Amino acid sequence: MSILSLDQPGRQLLYMGNEAIARGAIEAGVRVVASYPGNPSSEITASLAKVAGELGMYVEWSVNEKVAAEVAAGASLAGLRSMTCMKHNGLNVASDFLFALNFTGTKGGMVIVICDDPLALSSTAEQDTRAFAKAADLPLLEPSDFQEGKDMVKAAFRVSEEVGLPVLVHSVTRFSHARGNVTLGEIPQGQPKPHFDTLHPAYPKPVENTHPALHRKLAQAGRALAGEGYNSYSGPERPDLLVLTCGSGVAYMNEALEGLGASNRVGVAKLGLTWPLPEGFLRKTLARCAQVLFFEEIDPFLEDNVKAFCAQEGGDLLNKTFLGKASGAVPSVGENSPDTAVAALGAALGLKPQPPRPADYADEALALVRDLAPVRQLGLCAGCPHRATYWAVKNALALDGREGFVTGDIGCYAQGRGPSGFSQMKTMFAMGSGAGIANGFGQLTRFGAEQPVLAVCGDSTFFHAALPALINARFNGSNLLMLILDNNATAMTGFQPHPGVGITAMGQPAPALDPAEVCRSLGAEVLELDPFEVQKTTETIYDLLQDLDGVKILVLKQECALVRGKRQRLLFKMSLDQERCLGADCGCNRFCTRVFKCPGLIWDPAQGKAAIDEAICTGCGVCATICPQQAIVKEVIS
Repeated sequence: MSILSLDQPGRQLLYMGNEAIARGAIEAGVRVVASYPGNPSSEITASLAKVAGELGMYVEWSVNEKVAAEVAAGASLAGLRSMTCMKHNGLNVASDFLFALNFTGTKGGMVIVICDDPLALSSTAEQDTRAFAKAADLPLLEPSDFQEGKDMVKAAFRVSEEVGLPVLVHSVTRFSHARGNVTLGEIPQGQPKPHFDTLHPAYPKPVENTHPALHRKLAQAGRALAGEGYNSYSGPERPDLLVLTCGSGVAYMNEALEGLGASNRVGVAKLGLTWPLPEGFLRKTLARCAQVLFFEEIDPFLEDNVKAFCAQEGGDLLNKTFLGKASGAVPSVGENSPDTAVAALGAALGLKPQPPRPADYADEALALVRDLAPVRQLGLCAGCPHRATYWAVKNALALDGREGFVTGDIGCYAQGRGPSGFSQMKTMFAMGSGAGIANGFGQLTRFGAEQPVLAVCGDSTFFHAALPALINARFNGSNLLMLILDNNATAMTGFQPHPGVGITAMGQPAPALDPAEVCRSLGAEVLELDPFEVQKTTETIYDLLQDLDGVKILVLKQECALVRGKRQRLLFKMSLDQERCLGADCGCNRFCTRVFKCPGLIWDPAQGKAAIDEAICTGCGVCATICPQQAIVKEVIS
């Protein structure tokens, strides 16, 4: 039995933030969960999928976030409680539907969990999704600890059902992936029978009816959530400084206050409900102090809205000194931390905090790290088929000689921007945008453009967002070559299944959709190869570029090394002939380790030769193909 499904009220367990959110949904009686994987949100749905059968839930990985939100809304409109979870980029995809669902409203409680990624730790860019709550007139909750994360989700379901409106719950990477104590509540038994009321169909009525109703629902939800106790004040009655904070900022600020010994001078106002603003709480709290510091991550969402509230209220609320992102007191981008909290507090209070003096051994350890620790670059795994693909692309484009280039998007293959992808990928925007942008470039031959364009996308991305672009290219006669890098996994986010894998989120068998067959149904020319056959792949890409008329698809199918490694670690036994290896005299100086750069190949400075790292090598055999001296040998494993 999973720790998520324990029905032991009062028991205290250590949960990851995402697990606390999932447990809150379980205790709220969620019945349908639909999401698309994206870090830092992935574990919420993944953990619920593991206990779905046991608890009588339905959980799916949808093809994209818009469809996931629609699936969850379908359950809600039939009276069941539902949830969808996504990272910040995913809310962009779902927003088209969300900005209609808010007007029509919901029936069963519906919660939308959005996990932002400050500093873009597992993303291409950082984004603050809280602005969507204001734009869509939807209530927004931000948990600051793990118990609150669980309890907030339960409250979000209840209020959503009371007012007929989706409720947003906002997390960030450090909350999603950190751990803390959570006290369990009861798991409800039984479930309502789903029923869609055909007498009141869910489509927007005239705006003069629906928009005022949406505002009334938001105000009602705000009053209900403000009464849950998620907004609180701690500190002296009349502090020298008032800190307004939310989410992860609460723990950082409390730690900084303890370190500075300034708790007797600073009041901390924690807002768990950040939209709509809890106006009564703010009036009372802001009256305590004339100097206010806003401490939040990414955008000044709380800061700007509270300033607007003060301007609207007037009176004494105008006579405030506001410190935050606008004043430069808090970093305008990236993550906050106890250090940024200390710096902001120190400047506001006129303190000069002294950094702690590390022990002598710490100085020695730092020196050793500087001297001995190798520099690690972000890159593809050993044996990744994408490395072989980009090597073939690099050589095919060089042979073509017309300055052809690669457009791409988000996934493991995004490493095509860097050294492990030989800097081949030149554009990266949203999922599927590599194919979309290639559509545009593929129409430019009429204006004299001569550079061939080559788009890349992964198998999960193909189903998520590339298909419309391919249909568009076929319909409008764009000339492009698309490589579908099919590694049989949504590898970047944790190997969740997708429509091409043949298994559902709950582990049930499903029909596996073949990207090649889907593309053939569009009338595109489709070829299939194994990217580990580097020479053949190179020649095929080159040949396709010579006759780039219409839509051409090359499916490069080879299983992700990490997926294969669960059942078969090595494809081939690899070895290196030291006599044949030229070392630093090979090609452009250490060709295999400096240029090809597979992590399974290492440089032995004592011997002045390359070597195989048997702990890392997955035996893909590609290095044996590219070694100009044939010093690397692959042996078939019997």
